[in-house]
Amino acid sequence: MQDIKSNETVGEIKDENLIFNRDEEVNRNNKRRSIPEMSEKATSPTPTTSGKISKETECNSWKNIVFYGDNNEVFRLGCNDFNVMVQQKKRTQSMAGFHEHYVDIVDYIIRCTHSIWEERGIGNIYTHYHNNAQLWCPAHIEGIETVISGTLQTLHAFPDRKLVGQNVIWSGNDKDGFYTSHRISSTATNLGDSSFGPATGKKLRFRTVADCKVFANRIYEEWLVRDNLYIVQQLGYDPVEVAKRFARESAAKNKTALQENFGIGEAREGQYEPELYKRRFDKFEIGDFILEMYNKVYEWRLFNHVKTFYAENAVVHYICDKDLVGYTQIQGMLISLFASFGNARFIVERVTCNQRDNANDWDMAVRWRILGIHEGIGYFGKPSGRPVEILGISHLRVLDEQIIEEWITFDGLDVLKQIHRQDGDNEELI
Repeated sequence: MQDIKSNETVGEIKDENLIFNRDEEVNRNNKRRSIPEMSEKATSPTPTTSGKISKETECNSWKNIVFYGDNNEVFRLGCNDFNVMVQQKKRTQSMAGFHEHYVDIVDYIIRCTHSIWEERGIGNIYTHYHNNAQLWCPAHIEGIETVISGTLQTLHAFPDRKLVGQNVIWSGNDKDGFYTSHRISSTATNLGDSSFGPATGKKLRFRTVADCKVFANRIYEEWLVRDNLYIVQQLGYDPVEVAKRFARESAAKNKTALQENFGIGEAREGQYEPELYKRRFDKFEIGDFILEMYNKVYEWRLFNHVKTFYAENAVVHYICDKDLVGYTQIQGMLISLFASFGNARFIVERVTCNQRDNANDWDMAVRWRILGIHEGIGYFGKPSGRPVEILGISHLRVLDEQIIEEWITFDGLDVLKQIHRQDGDNEELI
C-alpha cells in the first residue's frame, strides 16, 4: 500500500529564484547540525487569568507529552487562503538550516506540500526528507526511496489530487527541532490503478493528518493517518473484501514462524483499575484539560463526562465523513467504537497546543493509540478475537474551556485488515 500510504508533506517551491544550486546545497549540508533526539521539552505553563503561557516554566512530570507553540511567531493558517500565505516574504521565526524562502514552520509545511503534490516537484523530496526518514502510516516504512516511490504511485492513481491545508498545529524551534501536525482535506479523481483496485474514474475527497518531526529543512520522522476506509467506499469497492486482500498480501510477504504480537493491550494493569488523572493546576490550563478529558472519556469510558468537556452543540468530524452533533451523537460514536475493543488500552502519545487570537481559544493536536483485542460487536462488526492496534490523530478547538469542534482521523481500512488477518491467512492456504 505504499502508493497511498506514503509521504504527504514534501517538496520545494519551484521558483527559479528560490532553488539552490548544488554548490550552495553542499555548503549548507556541511554546516548542518546532526539531528537531535527531539530534545524539545514538554513545557507546563503557569496558568494566568489572561490564559497566556509562561515559556520559562518547565515540568518533567508531564512525561514529555504536552508541548506548546507560540503562534505570535508564525503566520497562522486559520481562514487564510494558500494564495495569501505564499505572499508572506518576511521571516518571522528563527529558521536556521532551512531554505531561506521559508518564513516560518507553518509556511514550510504548507508550501512544500503544495510544491511536491500540485507542482509535481517530486525530486525536491531529496532536500526535504532525511535519507533514513522513519514513517508510521500506520505500518512502519523507512528511507527516502520509499517516500519517492509511494508519492509517484499515488499521483499515478490520483493525478489531479489537491491538498488543502486546514490547519498546522506546531511546537519547537530550529535548535531542538520542530513538530508539526498538518490536517489536510484532499480531492482527487481515480484515473489510474491503485493498490485498492483498477481505476474507477470516480471523484473523491478525504482527510489526512501528518505529524512530522523537522530539523534543518528535513523531515526525519512522520506519523501519517488517512481515512482510507472512506476512500474505498467512494471508489465503490467492498471495504471488507479489500481488507481481506490486503491481509492475504501481507501474510504472503511475511511468511514466518516468528511471533508477531507481544502481550495484550488492556485498560487495566493486572487487577488494578486504570489510573485516574488528577489536574495539576487550580485554574484552567489547556494541557491539563485535554489530558483529563482523554483519561476520563477514553481511558475510563466515562462517556457521561462528554457533557463536562464538550459544548452542548459541539461538532465531531469522524471518519467516513460522519459529522456528529451534540452529546447524544458523540457519546454514541464513542460507545460504538469501544464496543469493538471493550477492554483495550488507550494511550495519549503527544499533545500540541497553540493559542489562537483569543486568550481562551485554542487549537490542539493529539496523537493517540488504541491497543487491544477485537472482542465485541461494535463499529467494526462481529468480534474476531484478533489483536488490533489503531494509530489516530485528533485536532480539537477549545473555546472558553469547552471543546466546540473536533476532527478524529484514523485508518479504518487498516483496522479491518488486522481484524480479517486470520481470514486472509486461511484463504491464502486454501
